[in-house]
Amino acid sequence: MNSEKKQIQSLREMEMEVETEGREWMRQRLQQKLQEEANRHGGVFPPERSQGLASPSGEDAPAQRLRRGRTDGVARQKSS
Repeated sequence: MNSEKKQIQSLREMEMEVETEGREWMRQRLQQKLQEEANRHGGVFPPERSQGLASPSGEDAPAQRLRRGRTDGVARQKSS
């Protein structure tokens, strides 16, 4: 029954499946290459977060929240 379902797949479904497999393969390949490079330099991948890069606190926190909600590069229509 499973083979019958594969025959019924639309071309779009097959395309999406193959693209998903390709993205996963590329992600794994990139991770492998980055790990090899990190090993060559004696580092760790993914890098551990340093203590100096804490999330914003205090007065900076509201500004960070405002920036995240912004839509950069989107043109707005003039209000009449």
